[in-house]
Amino acid sequence: MKKKILIAGGAGMLGNAFHAVFSKDYEVLVTDIDLNEPHIQLLDFRDRVAYEKVVEDFKPDYLFHLGAHTSLEFCEENVSDCYVTNTISVEHAVRIANRKQIPLLYISTAGIFDGSKDFFTEYDTPNPLGHYAKSKFYGERHVCESSNDYLICRAGWMMGGGIKKDKKFIGKLLKQINSGATELFIVDDKDGTPTLTFDFAANVKSLFENNVRGLYNMVCGGMTSRLEVAEELIKILGREDIKINLVSSDHFAKVYYAPRPSNERLVNFKLDAISHNEMRDWKIALHDYVNNYYNK
Repeated sequence: MKKKILIAGGAGMLGNAFHAVFSKDYEVLVTDIDLNEPHIQLLDFRDRVAYEKVVEDFKPDYLFHLGAHTSLEFCEENVSDCYVTNTISVEHAVRIANRKQIPLLYISTAGIFDGSKDFFTEYDTPNPLGHYAKSKFYGERHVCESSNDYLICRAGWMMGGGIKKDKKFIGKLLKQINSGATELFIVDDKDGTPTLTFDFAANVKSLFENNVRGLYNMVCGGMTSRLEVAEELIKILGREDIKINLVSSDHFAKVYYAPRPSNERLVNFKLDAISHNEMRDWKIALHDYVNNYYNK
């Protein structure tokens, strides 16, 4: 009998990777309010009673709480919805997992830091700037303080999901290029660490199967910038004809007006310390994603 995993909020780019990685060896049920794949079952995890019923019916061995509002601008404009979705639903998940005595996975973000250091480890103190970051940090803190059995993994600049689901930096650049753009406007004042969803899911799988618990940064190797990522993408595509125009974040201030740290670089300090860091270098992961996953 395969063990069961309930993936709550799994319709996005991360859920896509988790379903692909875990469904090979586990019985997986993916739920969401966005039924964009045939295998997804309807569940609004903000509804505690509905959440509990799905868990009661499916009887999972693990509860993966993935879903969240990830648009920083949406969270600034819809503060109540932001916290109900990103924080209070996590409280539901902790309560359910504790009662069922099953491990809980929660996904956090590099965005909970304020950018005041060159890089951040698990031992640095978060200082979230906007409502998205605050809602994710409060969810993280609740899991740490209240869950009986948990794994928290912090992601960086996410890439994954392919044409249909990649709404982040790489997906946006590829969409522009595929639409015929011959020049890109790239900020030169944002640093971070990319995270390939498939590598992330595979590393989570390894941690659970080795009975590892706690809070871990989980990003690709190598600290970089938006500019360097864009340059590497153009190189991978063989499109050196595309011109990059350097701009500051002020150039996009009307579109991306929510508070953002200038530096979101994480290092996988604890994963390295326990010899469970399976995340590849970001350039290798980006090359793999563009050539083997994006167009599928």
